[in-house]
Amino acid sequence: MNVRTYNPSVRVGNWNEDIQLEEDTLKEFLERRKNGQLLIQQSHSLGATLLQKRDLSVSRDGWVHFGDVVMLTCPEAADRTKYSSGVNPRDQCVLAANSMDITGSRNTESVLRSVFVIKSVDGSADGQPLKYGQAFHLSTVDEAGNLLLHSDQVSFGKCAKKSRHQQVSLVSEASYLTQWQVKFHDPRLRMEFEGAPVPANDLVIITHCKTNQNLAVEQAFLIGTPMGREYEISCHTFLNSHKAEEDVNKWTFKLCMPGNDVYPVAKETSNVTSEGSPPTSASAEQNN
Repeated sequence: MNVRTYNPSVRVGNWNEDIQLEEDTLKEFLERRKNGQLLIQQSHSLGATLLQKRDLSVSRDGWVHFGDVVMLTCPEAADRTKYSSGVNPRDQCVLAANSMDITGSRNTESVLRSVFVIKSVDGSADGQPLKYGQAFHLSTVDEAGNLLLHSDQVSFGKCAKKSRHQQVSLVSEASYLTQWQVKFHDPRLRMEFEGAPVPANDLVIITHCKTNQNLAVEQAFLIGTPMGREYEISCHTFLNSHKAEEDVNKWTFKLCMPGNDVYPVAKETSNVTSEGSPPTSASAEQNN
């Protein structure tokens, strides 16, 4: 008598374990989706957090002060495109990491990832002007973890990924490696401006105190980030044939100032004519 040893309804192998594994995988997926732990959910949450609008500080006297919320922009690159430095988390998760990278973006809007706070090193109070040659810290805002801009000498295992220049990152602990200073952009007048207040929205050179290298945008190197492909930021001095810093080393502390488009000043009508006498009724009617 012939007996069929196999048909489609026969289960072979570890069929029960396979069913349990599929059920466990589905349960784990549903649990992670419920808690917002999926990669796509983390990416969306990260973008929504980092791209929140932030207001810059208002400089009423035209200077940069300690405690100001500023934005670092490189306005005069070789391709005449403005770049801004921004926080780039190494993991697509929350902003609770102790170390992050810095990249250059073409987006020059003041958002959470692109604003920094100027903090003093010598104990200067908030509101005092920052001066050329004075050491300071560049810190992220409270929502981004109060991380400090950091750099160190190039080593075999510690350098920028693409350019192999001095790496720039954000760390949580303050040290001599997180201290920076501002230099005048024109080397011919640099000594004359030593000790003078730093003007807002003007070209400056940002130099690392320990290594004496300047903050720069690496226009030749694009890296992939959670925010898209952006330019690498390094600490390297680019000199031209006249031994002067190139445009990729020139930055501005972007602030709001009275009279610009961000912080306009209301126009006041004058009650006195050009000769100094009060206006007549006819001139008043013409002005109306």
